[in-house]
Amino acid sequence: MIGRYLPGEKLNPDFVLNQPRYKGASVILARANFGCGSSREHAPWAILDYGFRTILAPSYADIFYNNCFKNGILPVTLSNEQIDELFQRAEKRQGYRVTVDLEKQTVTDDSGLSYSFEVDPFRRDCLLRGLDDIDLTLVHDAHITGFEGKNLSSP
Repeated sequence: MIGRYLPGEKLNPDFVLNQPRYKGASVILARANFGCGSSREHAPWAILDYGFRTILAPSYADIFYNNCFKNGILPVTLSNEQIDELFQRAEKRQGYRVTVDLEKQTVTDDSGLSYSFEVDPFRRDCLLRGLDDIDLTLVHDAHITGFEGKNLSSP
């Protein structure tokens, strides 16, 4: 991972993400069924630790997809053709950038490309507000405290 190598450990120059052109990227392009075999939260943690906040792919493994949201990562589903176009543009142009706008639910670039995507409204709201499962519970802290207070004082 970027910045997390052990002393004396060297980057593998053949690994695509170690190319200087991808340093600091926060969006990762992937192919179908991304995250397959990743049934624990460690896979999204590794992606987040690497610096990625958004994944663009045609499909995801179900558990991985759900774990992404739980860890503040936006997994965007686009068609195979759209992903192919993004890969082609990234390969052709050094410094290619896409913007993923969760509020507008769009993926755009500075050359006029614009794709829309759908996200479950609840998950979208949680990501926009930065809420994880614990935060969602704490939103109701006053109600929980009131309920517990009533139950503790009941005979």
